[in-house]
Amino acid sequence: MGSTPERKPHVVCLGAPQYAGEDYLQNFSSTFTFSVLPAQNRAETIAQLPKLLSEKGPVDAFIVRMGTPPYEPFDFFAPLLPSCKIITSASAGYNEFDVDWMSANKVLFCNSVDAVAEATADMAVYLMLATLRNTSNAEKSVRSGKWRGTGLVPARDPSGMTLGIVGMGAIGKYLAKKAAVFNLKIKYHNRTQLSASEEAKYNATYCPTLHDLLSSSEIISLNCPLNPSTTNLLSTAEFAAMKDGAFLVNTARGAIIDESALKAALESGKVKRAGLDVLCNEPDVDEWFFGRDDVVLQPHLGGLTDVAFQRAERECFENVRAFFETGKANSPVNAERL
Repeated sequence: MGSTPERKPHVVCLGAPQYAGEDYLQNFSSTFTFSVLPAQNRAETIAQLPKLLSEKGPVDAFIVRMGTPPYEPFDFFAPLLPSCKIITSASAGYNEFDVDWMSANKVLFCNSVDAVAEATADMAVYLMLATLRNTSNAEKSVRSGKWRGTGLVPARDPSGMTLGIVGMGAIGKYLAKKAAVFNLKIKYHNRTQLSASEEAKYNATYCPTLHDLLSSSEIISLNCPLNPSTTNLLSTAEFAAMKDGAFLVNTARGAIIDESALKAALESGKVKRAGLDVLCNEPDVDEWFFGRDDVVLQPHLGGLTDVAFQRAERECFENVRAFFETGKANSPVNAERL
């Protein structure tokens, strides 16, 4: 009698991958059994998941692509147990996932570390320049027929200013590298200090405390993840520590800023202008910000480019591949807790 062929790990993707590429998926499917759960929102996911399990058997890995809001909250993973050993997300941030629940149930969780990093850093650069040059009001002036309205000249030039980066991970490093083009001085605050060689690579000076960074930078860029220790990281005391007329950029998560304190800082002029790609309670955000001439807004588009989408989807699949081939994923979030 012949031996029974070893079962290939069953990998399910929430929605069909749109950017990974047909050739890439074909190659992946030669090693794994690959299925798509064609749900477009949380309700459809909850309804369709039991049917998929019944028809195609246990799931060993589950992939969540970019664009998580329609599926939140992610409280529907229980039917995947006990077979599911790894869940991967195409997003860099992961505050929308209950990682503690996954850890308690021996499920490894992975985010995407580098996929959206450069695109998000590009958005930070755009918002930095937009706030310095007051581009929103300049465009509004042109469109109203005033051509060059009042308060637009002279704009602030980045050359010689100090950019303070909060969070020197992948996004912060890309930002530091790109900011050098504008002759900016770079300071950073991070949980751990970079090595001397990395600091030299990015021409970045370490600030041991957040207040040290805030008090010595004209431009502040938030590039850290949202977690209990960074929620309301910038509040009344932190705005008070900033230089008068500072510029603030946030491409991380809205809740890192205490929005009531930000409002006060904008109204007082402590923050001259803010560039925000993220706000609290998206998409039901505080409309107060819509009417402000000193706020440049984007609807959380930082990492949403075609190249970033491809990298993100592939990073999810490569985390799964590495886990089953080597026993270790490429970017685990909770490995130490398992």
